[in-house]
Amino acid sequence: MNRTDRPDAAPGVSAPREVGQTARGETVHAYDLGNARGLTATVLTYGGIIQSLRVPDARGAAADVVLGFASLGPYLGRHPHFGAITGRVAGRITGGRFTVDGREYALACNDGGNHLHGGVTGLDKRVWGAEVRDGVLVLRYRSPEGEEGYPGAADLAVSYRLTDADELVIDTEVTVDRATPVSLTNHSYFNLAGEGEGTVEDHVLTIAAGEYVPTDAQLTLSGRREAVDGQANDLRSPRRLGGVIPGLHREHGDHYLLPASAGAVRHVARVAEPRSGRVMDVLTDDDGLQFYTGWFLDGSVVGKSGRAYPQFGGLCLECQGYPDGADHPGLGAIIVRPGEPRRRRTVYAFSVSAA
Repeated sequence: MNRTDRPDAAPGVSAPREVGQTARGETVHAYDLGNARGLTATVLTYGGIIQSLRVPDARGAAADVVLGFASLGPYLGRHPHFGAITGRVAGRITGGRFTVDGREYALACNDGGNHLHGGVTGLDKRVWGAEVRDGVLVLRYRSPEGEEGYPGAADLAVSYRLTDADELVIDTEVTVDRATPVSLTNHSYFNLAGEGEGTVEDHVLTIAAGEYVPTDAQLTLSGRREAVDGQANDLRSPRRLGGVIPGLHREHGDHYLLPASAGAVRHVARVAEPRSGRVMDVLTDDDGLQFYTGWFLDGSVVGKSGRAYPQFGGLCLECQGYPDGADHPGLGAIIVRPGEPRRRRTVYAFSVSAA
C-alpha cells in the first residue's frame, strides 16, 4: 500500500487507489481527502476505516493523529476496531438479546456474554461500495436480513468530508425494510501528539454531560442513569487524563448520556494536547458519547509509525445511540422503522492553542 502520510493531497477527494484484497477476494480501495488548509485524511472501503488523519500543530507541522496501520493486511486480522465503522449497533448489547415489537432476537455474543460492535463479522469487517459526490466520499453497504442475527435488511450510507474550517464531518443514514436496531459510530483512536507518540495521559478532556450509565465488571450496561456529580468521571470541566483514569471503573471510560438536542448538532466534548497545541472539538446530534481510554491496548500492536501502542496510547470519543436502546428507549432509542430513516452527524473540529 502507498504510505498514508500524503502531504500532497489536493482539496476534495482523490481517485480511488487499489490497496489489496480480503480473504474473500474483494478488492479494497483507499480514498485521500484534503481541504484547502492542509488537513488530509485517508479512508478505506474496508470497514470505512479512517486510516490516517493529518492535522497541523501550533507551529504548522502536520502529524497523523489516529492510530492504525500503514497497510491493509493488519486491518484484515484481529485489531481493536481502529478507525472503523462499528455496528449495526455500536457498543455492548446485554446478553446479545433485545426485543422489537414483542419478539426477542438473539445475536452472536462475541464479548463474553454480550454482543459487541455488531458481532463476529460486523460492519468493520465488510467492504463498502464507494462514490464521490461534490467533494464528499460516500460509502454504502446493504446489510441483509439476518446478518449477525439482526432482523430485516438495512441500507447504510456513511459519508466523509473535510471542510475548510478544519472539520471532519461524518454523516450516517440508515433505511430498513423491517423494524430493527441500528446505531453506528466511528471508532477512531486519537492521540493529538501524533500516533505512536506515547500515551494520552497529558491530554486535557472535557465532556459536556451530567449523566452516564454504569457498567459491571464485564462492562455490561446497567440500564440506569446516574449523575456524575462527585464522581471520578465528571468531566464537565477540563481535566488532565492522567489524573482521571485511575479513578474510572476498570480505567475504561463510560457511556455518557448527552443533553437533549432536538435534532441539532451541538458541542459535546473537547480534547487538548498541550505540547502540540492541537485541540479537537466533538459535535453531534446523537444521544450518547462513549469515552474510551484505550485501556485494552497493551503494547502488543505495532502501528504505522513502527512503534508499539502502549496502554492509553489513544482515546476514543464515539458518538452513538444507547446500545441497549431497543429495551431502554428512554436512554436513547435506536429502533429504525420502514419509512423513517435514521440520520446522524458527528463532527471532529480541529484547531490550535498556544503550545
